[in-house]
Amino acid sequence: MKTRPLLIMMLLLLAMTACQKQSSRKVLESGNAVYYWRTDLRLDSTEKAFLAHYNINKVYCRYFDVVMSDDGEPKPNATISFSDTLPDSIEIIPTVYITEDCMHQTHEGLAERIVKRIRQMNETNDIPNVHEIQIDCDYTSRSRKRYYDFLEEVRKIWGEMLSTTIRLHQLSMPVPPVDYGALMVYNTGDPRKSQERNPILDYRDVAPYLKRLDSYPLPLATAYPVFRWLRMVYSVRYEYTVEADEILKVKQAMEKERSDLSRLIITYHLDKDNIDRYKPETYEEIYHH
Repeated sequence: MKTRPLLIMMLLLLAMTACQKQSSRKVLESGNAVYYWRTDLRLDSTEKAFLAHYNINKVYCRYFDVVMSDDGEPKPNATISFSDTLPDSIEIIPTVYITEDCMHQTHEGLAERIVKRIRQMNETNDIPNVHEIQIDCDYTSRSRKRYYDFLEEVRKIWGEMLSTTIRLHQLSMPVPPVDYGALMVYNTGDPRKSQERNPILDYRDVAPYLKRLDSYPLPLATAYPVFRWLRMVYSVRYEYTVEADEILKVKQAMEKERSDLSRLIITYHLDKDNIDRYKPETYEEIYHH
């Protein structure tokens, strides 16, 4: 007779825990997106048709990198130029890649300089209505604290939405101080190791992280690879391309663990060769919500 009230209490506690988990996450707006990672925003007819056909409403556009210079200070590198403009229906999200060694020590004023540079580029190139920026950094346990402090400063100076990339190994760390993360489901392996696995994406490399997804309290967009790698390993050239079935297998497994990962899907990256590499049905499945 005593087990029934206990069972009811346990069920209530589980329900409360689930509700708290859901309420701790903001709900991302549903959409389709791409990364643009070239040094000139110039679109051909295939790329323009892709944006229209798959209802792409966000382009995460790499504005510049931040790298350590010889004088020991972070400096901008490989700044993009704008030969074309995006349709008014597409939101452009300036994205800045920062090398991890820039976060090995504190650099006063770095957040302010980056935000100022983004704003100047928007103004110079007549890019209006920018309400979000994204920072990309492969931070580690060594650099995490300084990187999070840097993000706090960027968020305060920018004053609007801020996102950051999240790599699978970073799911075990405390969440960064941003509105949401873009989970990078690529570059999951090491090209210097055994050639058994595809270093761009292999389900076996993703599987150990699946159980961490549902408990990770930050809202997440999900980014999948459609690019190709050419790498020299011990004087041998290897070419890596991810099979469509592997991408879809990983996507299905991740969304089984956490259904909201299907809300905002990003592919890396927009390029005619990458578009032609997969059948339209594959892209339909990748962007399926």
